[in-house]
Amino acid sequence: MAASLVAVEALVLVLLGVLELANLRSTRLTMGVTTTLFFVAAAAGLAWCAWSLRQVRRWARGPVVMAQLIQLGLAWNFRDVGGLLLPVSMAAVAVVVIVGLVHPASTKALETADGTYA
Repeated sequence: MAASLVAVEALVLVLLGVLELANLRSTRLTMGVTTTLFFVAAAAGLAWCAWSLRQVRRWARGPVVMAQLIQLGLAWNFRDVGGLLLPVSMAAVAVVVIVGLVHPASTKALETADGTYA
């Protein structure tokens, strides 16, 4: 579940990158290009982490949890930006991913996959 939600987050970041590129103007060319590159790089990183979680690779848990904590902070900041749908959905996804990653079954699977615990 966590890997699937992280993959969806990666797709949303790609979409944001495409929208930023489509909204590119000559007056803010540098900002538009660097923002697009940031979104695409972040999407690639999250997609790699999602794939690695699917492959039960322990190292992917840390970056994914960090991304979810950042998302919780963003959700908090978006609470006053007209409507609660965006911040509540962002927070809900982040919490579900974090809970999924720290669940005992996930922890056991990730720890035993690398041969740390038998």
